[in-house]
Amino acid sequence: MVTQTTQGVKISVETTFQPEYSNPENDHYMFVYKINIENLTDYSLQLLSRHWFIFDSNGSHREVDGEGVVGLQPVIEPGSSHEYVSGCNLKTEIGSMKGFYSMKRLADEDVFEVEIPSFQLISPYKLN
Repeated sequence: MVTQTTQGVKISVETTFQPEYSNPENDHYMFVYKINIENLTDYSLQLLSRHWFIFDSNGSHREVDGEGVVGLQPVIEPGSSHEYVSGCNLKTEIGSMKGFYSMKRLADEDVFEVEIPSFQLISPYKLN
């Protein structure tokens, strides 16, 4: 698990390779990632959007922007967390992702960025 705290928001990431949804013969590798967003501040926060940087080990990369996470813009109360699961496909057996969330502090409407730490996406058989 990879974890990082930015401005009182703790992001934890776990990844899993999905062999049943992958097709190596066609350069298609599917991964699932579970993210836990924990509000360690004294304020209610709302997750507004996400921005991802996705890297394949062949040197290609792409960026993905979107509102919220999996269709939600959750409000996370102080001391609470929000967890979700999503997926990413790569053209190679190894890659990585990193990014940031735009969050809004509801008390004063201040918008700030929370870093999503870089995490690896690795097919288990590639490690042997």
